[in-house]
Amino acid sequence: MELAFIPSPSRGVLYLGPIPLRGYAFCIIIGVFVAVWLGNKRWIARGGRPGTVADIAVWAVPFGLVGGRLYHVITDYQLYFSEGRDWVDAFKVWEGGLGIWGAIAFGAVGAWIGARRRGVPMPAYADAVAPGIALAQAIGRWGNWFNQELYGKATDLPWAVEITSTSDGRVPGTYHPTFLYESLWCIGVALLVIWADRRFKLGHGRAFALYVAAYCAGRFWIEYMRVDDAHHILGLRLNNWTALLVFLLAVVYIVVSARKRPGREAVVESGAEPADGKTGADDKTGADGEAGTGGDTRADGEAGAGDAEDGGDTDAAADARDGEGVKDGEAVKNGADSAKKG
Repeated sequence: MELAFIPSPSRGVLYLGPIPLRGYAFCIIIGVFVAVWLGNKRWIARGGRPGTVADIAVWAVPFGLVGGRLYHVITDYQLYFSEGRDWVDAFKVWEGGLGIWGAIAFGAVGAWIGARRRGVPMPAYADAVAPGIALAQAIGRWGNWFNQELYGKATDLPWAVEITSTSDGRVPGTYHPTFLYESLWCIGVALLVIWADRRFKLGHGRAFALYVAAYCAGRFWIEYMRVDDAHHILGLRLNNWTALLVFLLAVVYIVVSARKRPGREAVVESGAEPADGKTGADDKTGADGEAGTGGDTRADGEAGAGDAEDGGDTDAAADARDGEGVKDGEAVKNGADSAKKG
């Protein structure tokens, strides 16, 4: 007899009149908002403009949803195209079924298009949004809880999830909550990337590659616990092989990138303020030791005391006035000398 367990919701959808409110969809939507919010903060901290992350996400998110669904349908085609199945169900995303591998791959294509349109480097953008993507996955996994899916082997642990549904071959009982394991793992991945990025100043896509490698490491052992139907190759589930391959590619990228392009991008978006909030080099001080009286400093470090067209006195204008004063003084002196000689 189980003393404690995580109960599953009696249903994964509520109705607001004729409008269905699905828990799975809400988890995805909330995850996207969190990813954009955190990505925007990190992008601004890197010297980018506010709103750029959201503008690119308009391209990345739809591509990611399509890619995630395609990966799921292709790798689990028997759920939609075998005898007795309705192929129309392949389009019912709200019922669950998004493959993260396809979502990341197609989402990256969409992000690349958006980044090209905004004129920002794709690797820098990927570094900024990496922790947010991990948090979005952590939130999105709770959609599996609403749908009573993607659980592990039977267990009587106090944190087991109770499955009550009998549809699609489910057997009621208590099982390992692999959705919870992956959710917690993704939170840890987000924190790891944020820490490593601050500690080592990761750039040129290495923060994103760290996220990919760390996620794959966790996904490998979590995937191994799952009991839902899946294709197997040499005794391992297909997603295990995918996680292993992508992990190796991410590690190789980190090593090669660090050797070829060490450090971090100095500029991630033209026309934006640097991360320190200054618009240029430190203000130059005048000859009397006092700082200049304001005006926009230049991004290339050459500071002016103020833009002439804004009504401010520029150094050049000040020099011109000084020069005129000198000439006037010389003229008076010359006139006085001439008077004495006369």
